[in-house]
Amino acid sequence: MNVVEIENVTKTFGRFTAVNALSLAVPKGSIYGFIGPNGSGKTTTLRMIMRIYHPDPGPGRIRVLGETKQTAADDRVGYLPEERGLYKKMKVRDILRFYAELKGCRDFKDRVNSWLERMGLSEWADKKVEALSKGMAQKVQFISAVIADPELVILDEPFTGLDPVNADVLRDAVLELRKNGSTVIFSTHDMAVAERMCDLIFMIYKGEKVLDGTLESIQDRYGTDTLRVKVEGNGFDARTIPGVEKVTDFGKLQELRISPQTDTQDVLAELMKCGRVTHFELTTPSLHDIFVRIARPEPQDVVPGAARETAHA
Repeated sequence: MNVVEIENVTKTFGRFTAVNALSLAVPKGSIYGFIGPNGSGKTTTLRMIMRIYHPDPGPGRIRVLGETKQTAADDRVGYLPEERGLYKKMKVRDILRFYAELKGCRDFKDRVNSWLERMGLSEWADKKVEALSKGMAQKVQFISAVIADPELVILDEPFTGLDPVNADVLRDAVLELRKNGSTVIFSTHDMAVAERMCDLIFMIYKGEKVLDGTLESIQDRYGTDTLRVKVEGNGFDARTIPGVEKVTDFGKLQELRISPQTDTQDVLAELMKCGRVTHFELTTPSLHDIFVRIARPEPQDVVPGAARETAHA
């Protein structure tokens, strides 16, 4: 069963096409990641799923939790918007109680206390929102989105601005939601988070779907064309090695993209001339690399028909 189904949906703002002929399906119980450059159509798509925006008239349709109704309010859906907004003069406990009652919860007291404890906010329960740090306020907003145990949770950039500790707390909460039966859709610019957390990954670029599937199926499209290497030596330039098309330098580690006809042993031999090779691994490209290939393509990065193909598992 799919919790969200979008079929051939387009959304324009004046002459600007934010989303063009988009189709996707979000399976029940999955964590579904939205990625894409700024302005690519991620938030517009999420807002259409929320029915805050309506698609352009036409054959396209959006079904959420089996329904195609047009009203935005739905107690079965929790939403954390990109633009955070809390009532700053309200106390933390009161604002969570407000959102719980708004969603029809009657046992909100225990829910509020449980979430405050889980997110490390119990000591701040009776403080006004304006006294919270940015990270704390973000956790409060997250709780407000999930306090009613929604069937579908939509999170727009939930990890932005969080330190590693709070990011881990929020990640664990998202995984717990999935474990308890919720379906989670979230957008992110952190490719490592998408790789580790998402069952399925969807990428939109210039309003069109360019990737959709498991990480493995997406990587398989690009083949095994990446060498991760570590060389103890100074002053060498891997770009001068025959067959190396691009070098991404991460400091201690480098990723070399090689042409299809290149013999990896030849590359290894050249690297050994430069210094002691302590790491040499042939692998598929990372999601970060694939993202960059699409969003900032060089001639060799263009995959034929990439803007129209998908990579379903």
